Amino acid sequence: MIEYVDIIRVIVIAFIITIVLGPIVIPLLRRLNIGQNVRDDGPKTHLTKSGTPTMGGIIIVIALLITTLTSGLLNSDMYILLISTIGFGFIGFVDDYFKIVINRRSLGLRAYQKLIGQIVLAILLAIYQSNTSVLGTKIIVPFLDNKYLDLGMIYIPFIAFVVVGTVNSVNLTDGLDGLASGVTLIVSSFFGLVALNWGMDSISIFSAALTGACLGFLIHNAYPAKIFMGDTGSMALGGAVAAIAILLNLPLMVPIVGGIYFIEALSVIIQVISFRLTGKRVFLMSPLHHHYEQKGWKETKVVVVFWSITVVLSLIGVVSLS
Repeated sequence: MIEYVDIIRVIVIAFIITIVLGPIVIPLLRRLNIGQNVRDDGPKTHLTKSGTPTMGGIIIVIALLITTLTSGLLNSDMYILLISTIGFGFIGFVDDYFKIVINRRSLGLRAYQKLIGQIVLAILLAIYQSNTSVLGTKIIVPFLDNKYLDLGMIYIPFIAFVVVGTVNSVNLTDGLDGLASGVTLIVSSFFGLVALNWGMDSISIFSAALTGACLGFLIHNAYPAKIFMGDTGSMALGGAVAAIAILLNLPLMVPIVGGIYFIEALSVIIQVISFRLTGKRVFLMSPLHHHYEQKGWKETKVVVVFWSITVVLSLIGVVSLS
């Protein structure tokens, strides 16, 4: 039975691995000329970030792999969590490769190309959970004590939608130094504590490893960032968070605890729909974090505020399951 001391040990191990890998990987990426291509239509203050080493999500994935594979808790759930993380991270890696090495601009794979891979991985995750979970096609409904919703035939498409939505929402959140890594370490801490309290050891260990890896990466990624995670990292994080939530039968918790992911994606959707229908923009710039930058907020202020909101949302998540 996993205890809190085991969780702390895993967090520390993943944190140390990530800290150690930073000074090794960052100079290597510089030598390979793997630098960030800043969007031409992005905030002008971000132009100074151009050339900063990216694809740093490799550090997070390596730390996760080493920590979990040496944890002594290797079972089917752990393998599925790793497959989801690495699978989505690989899609992000290919996207980054096309952006940085092939096209040498801020555009990588086409949207439909990424979606095909994402949907396949999401369906595999949904099929696995529906066949192995004691709840079958039921999911837990937050705020309703011991209440479950049986999705039946729509379980697989619903879970696939949640997974793909989560992955792309985390990807959109990764736009400021330390934003995605900081929000995700809070979200993974929440899910890790839930898994620990429910006796789901492999999920709690994986969540702890993810928390430690994000915390370690934040040391390198906090403003001013020495490295960016790229789509390699943001999609890997999205795949990890989505898989954790699905294996806990808590897909409905993602838009609550991961509310920042949700509003970031929603701001982009609203902006696109509004501009196409009316020719007007609702936000000064999307995703939402850029809107506040355009309003004059410092990058660090936006990040800290979004972190703080995630902490509050996590506390609401705790209440919803008590």
